[in-house]
Formats: sequence, structure tokens, C-alpha cells
Amino acid sequence: MAGLATQETDKSVSEYIDRIENDTKREDSKTLIKIMSEITGHEPKIWGDYFIIGFGKYKYKRKNGKEEFEWFNVGFAPRKAKMTIYLTFDISTEKELTSRLGKCKWGKGCLYVNKLADIDLEVLRQLITKSENVTWN
Repeated sequence: MAGLATQETDKSVSEYIDRIENDTKREDSKTLIKIMSEITGHEPKIWGDYFIIGFGKYKYKRKNGKEEFEWFNVGFAPRKAKMTIYLTFDISTEKELTSRLGKCKWGKGCLYVNKLADIDLEVLRQLITKSENVTWN
């Protein structure tokens, strides 16, 4: 196996954010960078060719695997349709928080948000804090 395609890069986060055409997505991205940097204490890094902005880093091995991989603890990707927020735990286990989060959808470790104005940022901060030092097993 050649490793993960999505790895930390030295691409400029600020240049990428400045190129986002949608004003709301660009401003929301700046807000998420501020929130995630404050909570994690890490600077944002671009991961992969699809411009995921990640914070922190940990190493893991897949079940029964020998190869070690790196991944970020929390991050986000400002996609055209929705903002994807990556967390490192099963969000569905946080029913009390998700019930107060606001208008969004989620998968196991991702939130899908149209714009930050749709959600409660204090609840988002709590979810990010839960993810800050957690790793996928």
C-alpha cells in the first residue's frame, strides 16, 4: 500500500482561503480557523489536494495493519455545497449536543453545514473540544 493520499502539505492556508469566491464561505472559513486554533492550540495546515484544513496530528495503524498513517484531530473543508467539519469521534453519540446544534446534517465523524449562521457556535465549540485530543481507533 502506498499510504494515504490525503497528507499534510506546505500549501498556504491564507492563499487558499482568499481564493474562496463565496463571501460567506470565506468568512466562515476564517471563523472556523480562529475557533479551531483557539481550542487546539495548533496552526491550520492544508491536507491533501482537496484542501482540507486540519489542526493537530496523530499517528495510527489500521486494524491488523502494519503501516502507520497520520491524520489531523479536527478540521474542515469549505466545499461549494456545504462546509464539512471533521471531528474524531462518532457524533451520533452526542444526542444532547446535536439536538441543540441547529440546522445541519452529520455522519459518523463529520458535520455538514450550509453556513455557520445556521448553527450554535457554542455547541460547535463543545464538539470540537471533545475531538481535540481524541483519535480514531
